[in-house]
Amino acid sequence: MSKTPALDIVHHPEIGRFEAIVDGLRCEADYVLQGQVMRMTHTGVPRALEGRGIAAALVSHALGWAREQGYKVQPVCSYVAVYMRRHPEWQDLAA
Repeated sequence: MSKTPALDIVHHPEIGRFEAIVDGLRCEADYVLQGQVMRMTHTGVPRALEGRGIAAALVSHALGWAREQGYKVQPVCSYVAVYMRRHPEWQDLAA
């Protein structure tokens, strides 16, 4: 099993995105805030970078931020929905 890389994840609240540049390629987790709910709408990792744990790291970072802010999370993105189901430590955030 490959180790999740140490990512420099940057939050761009003005566009609702957490992103990391890996090997010159942008990886992202997008969201929209609606009241006290963070709707996670998209997770994207270029095909060349798949399988390295990058999407999981982005989603975990985004969920941690949501928890710090007191938001509930609605996983619109299928990847986020599966991630939250597989990681019970985040299930209290489900909207």
